[in-house]
Amino acid sequence: IVDTAVAAGSFNTLAQLLTEAGLVETLKGEGPFTVFAPTDEAFAKVPKADLEALLQDKAKLTAVLTYHVVPGRVMSGDIAKLKTAATVQGGSIEVDTADGVRVNGARVVRADIEASNGVIHVIDAVILPKCK
Repeated sequence: IVDTAVAAGSFNTLAQLLTEAGLVETLKGEGPFTVFAPTDEAFAKVPKADLEALLQDKAKLTAVLTYHVVPGRVMSGDIAKLKTAATVQGGSIEVDTADGVRVNGARVVRADIEASNGVIHVIDAVILPKCK
């Protein structure tokens, strides 16, 4: 999944944050994983101070990144049948298919990018877990 995302060229921020959090090897693992991957443009919408704060707090950064990952290979046809999906982080994301496919309000702009160990769905916003 990581190699596929890096090769796409529009996930540089995601790749950098995965490296900072030490999650690259995990997502290069056997999987399968489904990753809702925010583009660089999606990360650009996040206030710079918030991104800097995440970089200073590895636990929070890991929580945010793993919130974008669902265990298993969930293709777009499967997503459309869901209302929620459990994430690797432990929380769940809400799925809305009323107007295209959205997860926690982020629009899936490209679906079903296959990788050897899972699938990537490109989203237009960074989604955040509810604070506990």
